[in-house]
Amino acid sequence: MNNGPLKIFGGTSNPALVQAICESIDVLLGKATVKRFPDGETFVRIDENIRGSDTFIVQSTCEPANHHIMELLIMIDAARRASANRITAVIPFYGYSRQDRKDQPRVPITSKLVANLLVAAGANRVLALDLHAQQIQGFFDIPVDHLYASPVIFDYIKQLRQGGDLVVYSPDVGGMKMAAAYASMLEVPLGFVAKRRTSATQVEAFNLVGEVEGKDILIVDDITETAGTLTAAAKLLKENGARRVMAAVSHCMLNDLGYERLREDKGIDELITTDSVPVDARGLPITVLSVAGLLGQAIGRIHENKSVTSLFKINGW
Repeated sequence: MNNGPLKIFGGTSNPALVQAICESIDVLLGKATVKRFPDGETFVRIDENIRGSDTFIVQSTCEPANHHIMELLIMIDAARRASANRITAVIPFYGYSRQDRKDQPRVPITSKLVANLLVAAGANRVLALDLHAQQIQGFFDIPVDHLYASPVIFDYIKQLRQGGDLVVYSPDVGGMKMAAAYASMLEVPLGFVAKRRTSATQVEAFNLVGEVEGKDILIVDDITETAGTLTAAAKLLKENGARRVMAAVSHCMLNDLGYERLREDKGIDELITTDSVPVDARGLPITVLSVAGLLGQAIGRIHENKSVTSLFKINGW
């Protein structure tokens, strides 16, 4: 099946990543005008012919989430009305992913709402990276290719087990599956931190399960924003004799409170993350790994109607 010529466009949320994706597969970035009117409305114009094309629109729906989601919807609609043959929404970070269930009375399932909006706008398929919950794939009535940042992060962290006694920790019970995958691939022990969240920004870590004394600890999580979970876990680990504490997080969306905690608590010796969203290290020990090559390969395979299964494999493991 011929889906037409490959076209890649990007929103304004993460232009550096979009450019890197295009360079990784030697495709020119599509020309589009994306701007905001004085009243805050978004204006989009596709500045080249995409009739019959296989169009990929790259947009992380990070802060400001509402604006970037709306921008993505408008770009999809513009591509649909310009007669693109197939439209794939490439979402390195899927906003509202933590609102994926009805865990309180009279609250929405906003992840499902965003999925409905993407389909209504005209998306034919979605390419996402490290969704907060696996069930979000089922919120879509169109194909979803769900990639993991772990191959990129593994290439970096496998060196951490050399010359050190490494233990992988989950910062909470909910993250055990991800942490277990890292521990299995690195062939190291697994532990977790029992925690209680007292508010949206405050976390009280209160118990450890696993080896700590004299160990190098790698905390694995998918999202950090206020760094409350990470710093509380790191503090408890250090108090119990951890030699060094590192954290690997797929999506680093630190706000001012998060930066302040990392700077003042100093429990995290290194924060390893990806460029799924723009990251400003601000002088902190933050290592940013690029997922551009991973996403570029996925785009190329989807365009050629090939399997993306090989992208889940870890080189050398």
